[in-house]
Amino acid sequence: MINASKGKQIVVFLDYDGTLSPIVCDPDRAFMSDQMRAAVQDVSKHFPTAIISGRSREKVYSFVKLNEVYYSGSHGMDTMGPAQKNHSYDDKYHYKTVDEEGNEFIVFQPAKDFLPAIKKMLVEMMERTKNIRGVVIEDNMFCLSVHYRHVKDDEDYERLEQEVKSMLVNYPEFHLTSGKKVLEIRPSIEWNKGHALEYLINNLGFDNSKTLLPIYIGDDTTDEDAFRVLRERGEGYPIVVSSKPTKTMAFHSLHDPSEVLSFLIRLGRWGGSNSNQG
Repeated sequence: MINASKGKQIVVFLDYDGTLSPIVCDPDRAFMSDQMRAAVQDVSKHFPTAIISGRSREKVYSFVKLNEVYYSGSHGMDTMGPAQKNHSYDDKYHYKTVDEEGNEFIVFQPAKDFLPAIKKMLVEMMERTKNIRGVVIEDNMFCLSVHYRHVKDDEDYERLEQEVKSMLVNYPEFHLTSGKKVLEIRPSIEWNKGHALEYLINNLGFDNSKTLLPIYIGDDTTDEDAFRVLRERGEGYPIVVSSKPTKTMAFHSLHDPSEVLSFLIRLGRWGGSNSNQG
């Protein structure tokens, strides 16, 4: 990677759960360590860095708490990045915002039209699952995550799956995907983590030439869309986080978040020793 990066601009993209934090039973307690936060902060000093997660953008920010990092939540359906001068954005799905330090950012929300239906589904899903023990429903703003890690019985899981599918019959503009012990209800628009990756690269000033070297690290099936984009672009390093052999579009792998930490520490140190980077 060091040899391939000569004369190029490294840009770092990171998943959150299972990558920067361990997978935990309670999704609200998926905290990243102080060491990991420091490593991500160090990397972001030398290379543009973005976190692309299925969580809501606000939730990921509450975990990471770094203003130097760009955030893309809800599988890329809620992306915040630096406002580029002399760059026009459509008013329907973009708006400008300012952080506490007065820096201007662009927020892009391609699924904005689906918000009323998502709020309605959230209420209905909570009602439908209130008697199924162990279900946790997470409102990720532009998608709903139905966690079943604590659902013990197969019968209860089958009932949960049936309730989700039964509800979706009335919402044909949404579809169901699955991840690690989670069912996710998402708007049926052509948008995923791969699209978010391309959007950040092409629209937020990360790259306007052929000198880009993107690194994307993620652990879940939803990250495969981003890995595929890097393969199709023929550039960069898609890296899967997995403790066992897995079918993936990634070129490389790290075993777990502890190895991600080691990788980011080394990347930050290398970036700091090369003034021509970042």
